Amino acid sequence: MECSVIIPAFNEAAALRSVLEELVAFLRQQNIAAQVIVVDDGSTDRTADEVRAVPGVQLIRHPYNKGYGAALKTGIRAATTEWCFTYDADRQHTPDLIALLLPHCTEGNDMVVGKREGYRGPWIRQPGKKLISMVANFVTERKIPDLNSGLRAFRRSAFLRFMHLFPNGFSLSTTSTVCFFKEGLNVVYVPIRIRERVGKSTVRPRDFGKTLMLVLRIIMLFSPLRIFLPACFFFAFLTVADVVIQFILTGDFTNKSTVALISLTSLTFFFGLLADQIAALRREHLRQAS
Repeated sequence: MECSVIIPAFNEAAALRSVLEELVAFLRQQNIAAQVIVVDDGSTDRTADEVRAVPGVQLIRHPYNKGYGAALKTGIRAATTEWCFTYDADRQHTPDLIALLLPHCTEGNDMVVGKREGYRGPWIRQPGKKLISMVANFVTERKIPDLNSGLRAFRRSAFLRFMHLFPNGFSLSTTSTVCFFKEGLNVVYVPIRIRERVGKSTVRPRDFGKTLMLVLRIIMLFSPLRIFLPACFFFAFLTVADVVIQFILTGDFTNKSTVALISLTSLTFFFGLLADQIAALRREHLRQAS
């Protein structure tokens, strides 16, 4: 089976040549027919020169830095195969991991993800990832084994179908996972082990807030009631508590705060229903367009 390996790279000159040489040699040795595409995302170092030094690798350059997600979109659009692997340029991934995922790239699956065991990246990023994972698990109503693993294989047609929903930043892995689960596509996880990266990570603390907002936007598109119903129940609880307290203190069941809480509860419920209907219509339009 033919496949494509998409490698986004931003100022990865320190390790990129060795990554590509190792990858190309492994693919040739294992007789894996694959096009290797590196998307230089506006690097200011010798990243492009390092790519050109390795024969058989296609280079695509962004004129300026657009983001990890944008680089993956560019690479997958340029690919000519149905299955596209995403692969890091910082030596975290090893070529044998592609061979582990490849047997699962079958007709019945839409995405195959490397589930990291052991080392999962810098410790400072783990608390934020756990919180985002909790949100994603709540949205999808399932326990996702690895929400944002960078090593995965997409069915290209499925990726392109939802590509406009995916961010240009590093959180494409997160949002695509939530999207595929919510749309009922088949996602398979394969255990892998990664190495520590070479070079400095481009992920910044402020990216956590961006990722959380993107996950919430995905919720609003695919399952808005997962936000509105808990909020509705919370406001209903406050309403009941307010009625009880007012009755104990004054002997009266209602006052201005009770009326306001009842109105807030009702509005939240009906806004949730409206958002759910709009989301369903958008998804139906998306299916028809694809």
